[in-house]
Amino acid sequence: MVDEKEVRKALRKVKDPELKLDLVVLGLIYDIKIDGGRVDVTMSLTSPGCPVAGELLTKAREAVESVPGVEQAEVELTFSPPWSADRINPTIRAALGL
Repeated sequence: MVDEKEVRKALRKVKDPELKLDLVVLGLIYDIKIDGGRVDVTMSLTSPGCPVAGELLTKAREAVESVPGVEQAEVELTFSPPWSADRINPTIRAALGL
């Protein structure tokens, strides 16, 4: 059985190239749905015009597919609600000066 904790752990390996922080810490992961061996992730980006959007989506999908038991992974991009720095853990946000 696929565990959401393991999916989040895998997604922490995917870093935003500009901020050098992972997708989970940045609060870019909005939802994770697990149905047997299928995992659907809904995520956002720090900016709708992110030049590495495709690369981040691919890396996120590959990270989820690396979790034992995952047979299929889909990563969907959303900007609703728009991402803001408020989604970052307050301690990390303070360290970044945000």
